[in-house]
Amino acid sequence: MNIVNVRRVTQVFFFLLFLWFCVVSTVGERWHQLRGWPINWFLQLDPLVALGTLLTTNKIYAGLIWALLTIALTILLGRFFCGWVCPFGALHQFVGWAGRRRRKHAERVALNQYRGAQVLKYYLLAALLSAAAGGLLAELARLPHHRTAPTGMVLAVGFAIFAVLAIRKWTGNWKRAIGGLVVLVAVWFGLGLLSLPEKFAASALQTGLLDPIPIMHRSVNLVLLSAVDAAGGSNRIYVAGGSIALVFFAAVVLNLWIPRFYCRFVCPLGALFGVLVRWTPWRVGKRQGDCNQCELCENNCEGACDPFGKIRTSECLLCLNCLKACRQAQMTYGPGRSAAGEVESPGVTRRGFFVAAFAGVASVPAARLAGNLDQNWNSGVVRPPGALSEEIFLDRCLKCGQCMRVCPTNVIQPAVLEAGLEGLWTPVLNFRAGTSGCQLNCIACGNVCPTAAIRPLALDEKLGRGEFASAGPIRLGTAFVDRGRCLPWAMDAPCIVCQENCPVSPKAIFLREEFQIIRDGTRKVRSSSSTSVTLDGAPWRTGKLATGDYFIRPESAPEQERRLIAENSADSIRIASSASWTESPAAGARAVLEVRLQKPVIDPDLCIGCGVCQHECPVSGLRAIRVTAENESRTRRHSLTPRAG
Repeated sequence: MNIVNVRRVTQVFFFLLFLWFCVVSTVGERWHQLRGWPINWFLQLDPLVALGTLLTTNKIYAGLIWALLTIALTILLGRFFCGWVCPFGALHQFVGWAGRRRRKHAERVALNQYRGAQVLKYYLLAALLSAAAGGLLAELARLPHHRTAPTGMVLAVGFAIFAVLAIRKWTGNWKRAIGGLVVLVAVWFGLGLLSLPEKFAASALQTGLLDPIPIMHRSVNLVLLSAVDAAGGSNRIYVAGGSIALVFFAAVVLNLWIPRFYCRFVCPLGALFGVLVRWTPWRVGKRQGDCNQCELCENNCEGACDPFGKIRTSECLLCLNCLKACRQAQMTYGPGRSAAGEVESPGVTRRGFFVAAFAGVASVPAARLAGNLDQNWNSGVVRPPGALSEEIFLDRCLKCGQCMRVCPTNVIQPAVLEAGLEGLWTPVLNFRAGTSGCQLNCIACGNVCPTAAIRPLALDEKLGRGEFASAGPIRLGTAFVDRGRCLPWAMDAPCIVCQENCPVSPKAIFLREEFQIIRDGTRKVRSSSSTSVTLDGAPWRTGKLATGDYFIRPESAPEQERRLIAENSADSIRIASSASWTESPAAGARAVLEVRLQKPVIDPDLCIGCGVCQHECPVSGLRAIRVTAENESRTRRHSLTPRAG
C-alpha cells in the first residue's frame, strides 16, 4: 500500500471516529451512548483550543495537554494534522476531489496554484489570538497601577516574545519586529498611565467561531445529527441551527470552486500550524536532478503550496499526492530542504499583522460598549447549571455544542444575539424549545464541557444536599408570573399547571384561592330540586362547568352554601348528591355561578429557575410564566434586588 492510500485510510478512520464521538454524546447506558467515551479528544488535540484558553484564563486544562503532542509532531513532521487527522479537512478534501475529478490536467493545475489571498488565515489567527490576549495586554498596562498578577505578567511577557518571533518570521526583519513591538508596548503602557486598562482591553475566546474542530462538532451535533434524529421521529431542534448550517454548508460547497477553500484561505488552526512548521526538519521537496516540467505534482496538491517550484512549506498539508504523481521520483519527503528552493514566509506584512492584532484587541471592548456585562445585562440570557460568571464564561466557551448535544431535554440552545456579538452560538437555556426544563437530577452538560466554561457539578451540589446544604441548590434564575397572560390572573380561567409541575420541594409556586362570579353568572332559577337546578339565560356548552372549578349558590346565601357543580347541560346544573341542598333555591330566586381561581405566586427563596413551569405553561406563544436570570447563583450582582445581593 502506497503512502497516499495509507493517508486516505487514516483520514477515513479519524473521520468515522469523530462521527462516533458525536453520536455517543447522548445521555444513556447503552453501548452507543455516553459511557466514558473520550468525546472531547479531538478538541483536546487542537492546539488553538489550548492556546486560546491559555491566553484568556492564564491556565491550561489537564485534558488540553494532548495539544502538546500535536504541536511536537507538527514541529517534527509538518502539518500532519491537516492532511491526516482533521475531520473537517477530510470532508473538504473529499468534496474538492469530487468537484475536480473530471477536469483536465491544466485546469487542475490552475486550481491548485498558490493565491495571495491565502495569507488571510494568518491575519484571522492574529486577530483571534489578540482578542484572547487582551487580558494579558491589560496586565502589562496595569503595571503603573501595581496590580499585576505574577502569572499574568509571565504570560504577558511570554506572549510578547512569541509576538516578536512571529513578526520576525513573517516580515524577515529582526529590527523591525522588535521596533514595532516596542512602539506598541510603549503606547499601551502610556494608556495604562492615563486610565484603567480594563476600559480599553479585555479578553474573549472567539477562536471557536472559525477553528475547524469546534465548527465540525457544532455542525455535526446541531445540524447533521439533528436531521438524523428528526428522520427517526425525534423532536430535537436548535434555534440557531439555520445560521450554523449556513456557515457549514457554505464552507463545504466552496470546495467545488477551489479545493480545500476553507483550509487555504480561512482556517486559523492551519495558520497556527503554518507558523509551527517553520522549524520542522522533515518536509516535502524536490531531489537534486532533472525535472521534465510535467507539473503532475501540482495536479492534486491540496494545500496549493507550489511543489513544482519553490515550495511553500507553511502551506503544505502533507497530503503527499505529489510523491505519488511524480513519475521521475523527483518529489520526496524527508530531512533537508527542497533542491528547488523554499518560500519560508507566508506573506504576512508588518502593517497587516498590526492592523489584524489591533482589530482583535479592539473588537472585545467594542462588542461590550452596550454594557452587556454590566448594568445593561440581558436577564433573558439564562446559562446552564454550573456556568461561570459571564465574563469568565466568555473567556472559556468554545461554542462547540457539546453541552447542547448531551442535554437530554434539548433545553440548552445556541444563542443568536441575545448574549451580544461575542456570545454568538454560546449555550443558553430556552425553555420553549426542549421537551422539558432543566432536570433536577441531570449534570451532563458540565461533565462534557472541554474547558470548564460550564464547570462539572456533583448532583449533591446542584441540589444543595449534604455538604452543600448551607449554600443551597444551584439557581439558574427565577420564574415570574405574567399576570397579563396568566389564565387565572387575566382571564378568570382555572389553571394550576405550573404549580403542579414545579419539581422542587417544597414547591416554589403556591396558589392563592379566590372565587369570582363568572360572566353572565347571575341568573334566575326556573326550577330546582335538592341536587339540580334549571336556570334562565343563554345556554352553556354541555360539560363546560363540570371541570371541578365551578360552583353554584343562591345569591343571598353565605359562602357555606356554595356547591360544586358535577354536571351541566345547556340550561341545567347538577350538584353532587353528597352535597345536596337542605333547602333548594326557590323558583324565581336568583343564583350565582362562581369559578374557583387558584392564582400562582412565586416564592423567590425556593425557585431555582429550572424552567419546567415555563415549558409546561399551556399559554402558547409567549408563556404566562417565564424564567429570567435574576437570582442566578453564578453572579451575585444579578440578585433579584440590590438588598438581596
